[in-house]
Amino acid sequence: MSGIFKAYDIRGVYPEQLNEGIAEAIGRAYVEFTGARTVVIGIDMRPHAKPMFDALAAGIVAQGADVIDIGMVSTPMSYFANGTLKADGSIIITASHNPAEWSGFKLCIADAVPISGATGIADIEKIVAAKSWKKSDKIGKISKYDISDEYAQFLRSHAQMDRKLKVVVDYANAMGSLEIAGIEDMFDIIPLYKELDGTFPNHEANPLNTSTLDVLRAKVIEHGADFGAGFDGDADRCGFVDNQGEIIPMDLFTALIAQDILSDGPATILYDLRSSRVVKEVIEANGGTAIMSRVGHAFIKAQMRENDAVFAGELSGHYYFKENFTAESQGLSFITFANLICKSGKKAHELVAPLRKYYSSGELNSKVADVAPILKKIRADYQDGKQFELDGISTEYPTWWFNVRASNTEPLLRLIVEADTEALMKQKRDELLAIIRN
Repeated sequence: MSGIFKAYDIRGVYPEQLNEGIAEAIGRAYVEFTGARTVVIGIDMRPHAKPMFDALAAGIVAQGADVIDIGMVSTPMSYFANGTLKADGSIIITASHNPAEWSGFKLCIADAVPISGATGIADIEKIVAAKSWKKSDKIGKISKYDISDEYAQFLRSHAQMDRKLKVVVDYANAMGSLEIAGIEDMFDIIPLYKELDGTFPNHEANPLNTSTLDVLRAKVIEHGADFGAGFDGDADRCGFVDNQGEIIPMDLFTALIAQDILSDGPATILYDLRSSRVVKEVIEANGGTAIMSRVGHAFIKAQMRENDAVFAGELSGHYYFKENFTAESQGLSFITFANLICKSGKKAHELVAPLRKYYSSGELNSKVADVAPILKKIRADYQDGKQFELDGISTEYPTWWFNVRASNTEPLLRLIVEADTEALMKQKRDELLAIIRN
């Protein structure tokens, strides 16, 4: 069981680290910890997802709770089902963008509120290790429910398009094909790798690895498409490409979505602290209230609820909507981007161009043995800037800023630098990397 209980989910290699025996124990521990009486469970397309479902569900019903089996769904669809069906919780069986041999669980309580390491995964781990669940004198039941039509109607209700846009979609043989199944007829879609195949025969399902978008970019140009979209394994992340085949940085995509949302009136929008300064500028210029958030879906969703935010965007390609129970919906991202293109009368490239104001290093990872002394030195060396510690150390100067933070999941320090000029960005990037790596 070593190492499978992580900051945001439970994840490991099947069957060596995560298997049916552990899945049944997790089901029991989940009910013991949450007190849930009804639990929505969905699966991804991996070959071992179904046996893992059977074991997880067996553990849940053995503890007296009922399971609502929603079948094969995207992760956003499982969040939608959780809230729509007013369940006490949900579990989606997926390892997202990880390779084929991985399995995993993303856990929520009611209203799609996530369970993180800090809010329950560590407790569930202890219950599993000690097998300390109480014996139930009743057995729960398993029922099936198809959420796909309701999710389709939910997405369609947000469409404000005056024409069919041509879009190349890279489904990565994964759950994106179900995430947007209900809106495909509203577009002229050119599909790539649409067949569900949990062995990922074409490329890893991870748009953060921008090389996976190479074929998508070429096809957008070849077909003269309005934009391109590339989903990750469980479709809670998506990478977008403009009509010229250029990758739209995920923080700039947050600024694009914000423009369409704010066209309906003022609202609060969150952006993660790694995002370009232009994101805050765009939100405020369009009448919105911009609030910086720390990194990680559990933190962002909690902060959205605290501030009654309607939308949040993360540099990793997670986009969160209040309407989907304050959770991800890449179907809504897809629709909202299309709305903006139609309403503005501009091409995707024209919409993105004014947002490319600053120069970013992107997030750079460095393996380090001991984080504390490095952060101490950076804190001291850059104390002449505006410094704050929402997540790691952020320091702002008039013409540049940086954030350095420890990974929640790996022995890494992550650095991002943005500046008014490319030369200044490179200078400061190298200066900080020298401190981190020496």
